[in-house]
Amino acid sequence: MTVPARTASEETSASEENPPPPREAQREIPRETRREARQEAQQETRQEPPREPQTRESRGADARALTQVLFKKFATLEPGTPEHARVRAALIEANLPLVRYAAARFRSRNEPMEDVVQVGTIGLINAIDRFDPDRGVQFPTFAMPTVVGEIKRYFRDNVRTVHVPRRLHELWVQVNGATEDLTVLHGRSPTTAEIAERLRIGEDEVLACIEAGRSYHATSLEAAQEGDGLPGLLDRIGYEDPALAGVEHRDLVRHLLVQLPEREQRILLLRYYSNLTQSQISAELGVSQMHVSRLLSRSFARLRSANRIDA
Repeated sequence: MTVPARTASEETSASEENPPPPREAQREIPRETRREARQEAQQETRQEPPREPQTRESRGADARALTQVLFKKFATLEPGTPEHARVRAALIEANLPLVRYAAARFRSRNEPMEDVVQVGTIGLINAIDRFDPDRGVQFPTFAMPTVVGEIKRYFRDNVRTVHVPRRLHELWVQVNGATEDLTVLHGRSPTTAEIAERLRIGEDEVLACIEAGRSYHATSLEAAQEGDGLPGLLDRIGYEDPALAGVEHRDLVRHLLVQLPEREQRILLLRYYSNLTQSQISAELGVSQMHVSRLLSRSFARLRSANRIDA
């Protein structure tokens, strides 16, 4: 069924029945509302001009300015409050580029950069907690030694002391994870065969990974040994005993003494075996100390000459 088109007279009568609102009714809309509506319409149609990219210097300046503002706020807050925690987190976030810059210096160590950044962040947090803005030092200057020191401590205490190939290092991480999973599953330490079966590798590769893992930690000579109840390695390693060296020297001197006259033999025995001084020897033999000194010098000269001939 088609609807007949309206005639011009019908449209005129309809417009007369529903006339548009008079100007007085339009003026009843508040001027502020109309202005806000126009502004919203303009914002929807307006295109913002492209922003110029920030340079590294400008980003650094912004981070420093933000850090100064945050530290002023941080100093007025009570530790342990939610606001204190929020400002502290904002300080950490604002200064993470500092940690990444410090971590990049250790890129050649072949350690995952994410791990190094995490360690450096610990140093950053320590620096934030200790920083005093009233000392007149810029925070990056104060924090950098702490961040770098924390990273160096990590490499000193945790990083392997023997170079391990990268593939073996990655496989070692998988072996560690499989060992933990199988320990939880079976309630005991897994065997080499179980680890190899889980990772679908050979047992020899598992053993190589375990051996490589031992290179990650250096054993302290002062650390106590586990299980045997004995002191550390440093206390169990032999030390130099001067008496042993003396035995060797005495045997050598005894071999050479027979080549000296009896009086000089006696003087040397009193001096180096009985540990008497020259004055005590002079009293023992009834001669002057000067004479004892000359006899000792002559004895040494004879011994050196005899030693050269024997050599």
